[in-house]
Amino acid sequence: MQPKAKFGILITVILATLGWLAFTGVSANASYYKTVCEVQKMSNVSSDKKLRLAGDVKPGSIQRDGRRVTFELKEQAETIRVIYDGIEPLPDTFRDNAQAVAEGKLGADGVFHATKIQAKCASKYEKKYGERVEANKAS
Repeated sequence: MQPKAKFGILITVILATLGWLAFTGVSANASYYKTVCEVQKMSNVSSDKKLRLAGDVKPGSIQRDGRRVTFELKEQAETIRVIYDGIEPLPDTFRDNAQAVAEGKLGADGVFHATKIQAKCASKYEKKYGERVEANKAS
């Protein structure tokens, strides 16, 4: 066999292996982004499917018990109970009425078991009405 043919076969095998690894890695780590209303309307959610659940933290629902944090995400009239048992501390912006995204799996009992929490408080970063924004001036 000619050296060019051997090299071509080697490159084809390497590219096929990389393609297979990329495909299986992406499909194994895929998580579907859903809102509270969308999850409530879904009839059968597999408990092995990773989800990213978005909503607002219901006021007064945050309960801390050591590392475990239980709260409710709401959207319109729908709510879902979330249990966070992760090792990372919750963000500073995680509080009542904050927009939050919980990553994890929905249990058969309808409780969402989160492994990651992201939160933001949009009002913290918005310009207040009538406030002037000035550009930084170089001295």
